[in-house]
Order: sequence, then structure tokens, then C-alpha cells
Amino acid sequence: MKKILLVDDEPDIIEFITYNLKLEKFEVLSASNGSEAIRLLAKKPDLIILDIMMPVMDGYEACKRIRAARGFEQTPIIFLTAKSSEMDEVLGLELGANDFIAKPVSMKKLIARIRTHLRSASQGDDTQETAVITAGPLKIDRVRYIVEINGKESVFPRKEFELLYFLAKNPGVVHSRDSLLKSVWGVDVYVVDRTVDVHIRKIREKLDTFADIVETVKGVGYRFKENI
Repeated sequence: MKKILLVDDEPDIIEFITYNLKLEKFEVLSASNGSEAIRLLAKKPDLIILDIMMPVMDGYEACKRIRAARGFEQTPIIFLTAKSSEMDEVLGLELGANDFIAKPVSMKKLIARIRTHLRSASQGDDTQETAVITAGPLKIDRVRYIVEINGKESVFPRKEFELLYFLAKNPGVVHSRDSLLKSVWGVDVYVVDRTVDVHIRKIREKLDTFADIVETVKGVGYRFKENI
């Protein structure tokens, strides 16, 4: 039974979503603000649903702290919020969230998105494909979800890691944003092209002086540099 941590300051929303998730055989933990959510990480949720506008600690700050917590670097995080501007979505993705859903949302859609992210996380844990890719100063370890840059370990959030790994596995090949979305996020996850740009920028920030390893092909997409 997968465990969902649901964080929202509106009791009616907590009650409604909890009821429906339990019908789908999920175990549900609930919190009314980000501070309570951080404490509940000790119960090791498999996926976290976060509102943004909450007292004590808002969802953005909670997301940052969750991503910084040991063992939660790759845990799927979904923002479910009434804030629906592109700027809000971009900020949520930059902080490490996997998905951003605007309220109101149908339970069928929410449950479908939850199952997709849980399935993706499970596949990432169980994969037996090429375990390690070495390219110039980079060593990308698919088993541990660790990137070494000149021998120094750097932990990437799951989607950033999967995007970098996918590009590195196909050096020299140009991938459109649409193809990257389908290959890394899946065809049944609804995110915009801008999501890819945000993740590429965060990857380059972590690669620092080696940021040019991920190349932009203007008007087309991105590729991993050949012959590093």
C-alpha cells in the first residue's frame, strides 16, 4: 500500500481527497502546513501533495526542505494549488516539484497523475539498464541517482537526473522539447514545454563550469555534447 502525504490548510479539501485516495487503496497522512509535513517525513511517504498558500510554512518552503532532506531527493512531489500562473508553476518546478496541478481538479485526474508518478519512481528504482555513464568530467550513476563532477558527488532531483541521463545516453542526438517530455515525463503526464527549459537550466547550474556539455540547438531542442 503506497503512502501519500497530503498537505493543505483547508479541512474540507483534506477530508475529500483523503476519502477518495483511501477508496483507491492508498494510505494517507495529512498535515495543515509545511512545518507539520516536514515532521511527517519520518513516516516515509511515497508521494507528497502540497498546497502553496498555507500558514506557518508555505508549500514552496516545504518543497525546498523536503528536497534537502536525506532520502527524499527523488520522492515525487505534486503541487495542488489555487495559484495557477505560469510564474507559480515555473517556481514550483525550479524548487524540485515533479508536477503542478491547479485547483479545482477532478479526482480521476489527480489519481491518474499520482499513479503515473509512483509508477515512474518505481521504474527508476528497479531499472537494470546501463548503470553508469562516464562522459568527460561526468560520471552518472543510474543506480544511486548520483552525478559525480570531477569526482565530487552532486545529488540531482529525480527529473533533473533522468533528463541528464537520457541526454547523456544519446550523445550528439538532438531532442525536441516534446520528445524529451514524452521520454522523461511520459505521455500521460500533462506538463508544458517550459518544464524542459526550467530543468535544463537547473542542470546547467549544477554542472557549473561544464554547463556547455548540454547544448541548445536553437529552434529545435537540446543535445548532449559528443566527444567530450
